[in-house]
Amino acid sequence: LMQLLELYLRKEVNELNENKVRIKTIGKTSALPPSVQQLLYNSIELTRKNKGLTLTLALSYSGRWDIVRALQVLALDVRSGKLSPEDITEELFASYLQTRDMPDVDLMIRTSGELRLSNFLLWEMAYGEIFITEKLWPDFRREDLYEALIDYSKRERRFGKTSKQITNDKFDFSKIWHK
Repeated sequence: LMQLLELYLRKEVNELNENKVRIKTIGKTSALPPSVQQLLYNSIELTRKNKGLTLTLALSYSGRWDIVRALQVLALDVRSGKLSPEDITEELFASYLQTRDMPDVDLMIRTSGELRLSNFLLWEMAYGEIFITEKLWPDFRREDLYEALIDYSKRERRFGKTSKQITNDKFDFSKIWHK
């Protein structure tokens, strides 16, 4: 897998840069081979200032690892007096995660019929929707993505609320709309 990553990064990094794509990583990249670490560093540096899309590569990533690492750093900040335990909120905790610059997941597409999160983006999936397909990842095509997006568009996103609460929270445009 690392050879594939190296091959595709070398092949695609200049085109990604030309298209203003910024490359980022999440995960324990220090566990990767030194040649891959160097290539990632160079790719990230080359694309650091790009303002288009962001390609985040999850490498040697585990949701549990990220949560534990964030807690360790947070605990150090409490112990040093930078923070008190009362300062800790969901938002503050999320700022210690490697995904701090990413929005929470709206839709996770799970291939190969798997019915689990597999330790991936555990915090960020709190209110994420999951679409499961029997297709294997290499066989997943544009039509499959379209199917997932259509399915997602029909869902009611409740973010921990009930349907009634969501209905009550909706903005009533009829109050301001004049014909």
